[in-house]
Amino acid sequence: MEETFGRRVARVGTLADPVRRALYRFVAEQPGAVSRDQAATGVDVPRHTAKFHLEKLVDEGLLVTEFRRLTGRTGPGAGRPAKLYRRAHRELTVSVPSRRYDLAGQVLADAVERNLGGTPMPAALADAAQAAADAVAVEGGFLDALAPLGYEPRPADDGGAALTNCPFDRLAADHRGLVCGVNRTFLAALATRCGAETEQVDPEPGCCVRVARHG
Repeated sequence: MEETFGRRVARVGTLADPVRRALYRFVAEQPGAVSRDQAATGVDVPRHTAKFHLEKLVDEGLLVTEFRRLTGRTGPGAGRPAKLYRRAHRELTVSVPSRRYDLAGQVLADAVERNLGGTPMPAALADAAQAAADAVAVEGGFLDALAPLGYEPRPADDGGAALTNCPFDRLAADHRGLVCGVNRTFLAALATRCGAETEQVDPEPGCCVRVARHG
């Protein structure tokens, strides 16, 4: 199940504390799991302080733990295994409004592969955008498919909808012709699969496409 926006914000908020943020960065930069003593020494805080913040990071899913004897010895007299910490395989990506650069990256990477296989780049981009639309189309309707992608559709007076956010905003700012073209192709393909229509509009706050009619 996709993590909620509120939960992602809570995870980022966990790093607002400077000591906790320093501990997370220290652990994340190490090649292997580290002990509480190593973490405390690494950021120059008392061991009990490091323990408190490390456990908070574990509670939020930003760090994971494992147990291992640091002496390398086994059997009686080897001592208790130490609790070690390492970064969890979780990306911290929160933005307001939502941005979906992973979707844009997927489309562009797919297009490059198609181009390397001999498909001209314009056709490769169109095919990749349509393939992405196939992957995210849902039975509930066009707007239901758009909302999780970050377009923030809002009903319009004419029965259609305005898309009040571009999930690829920064990419579009630097590469408007390319990104907006892919965006329009993707949305048109997704609309077709969901029984809706789109129309291009002049660039404005939000998205360069609006929904002319939706089911």
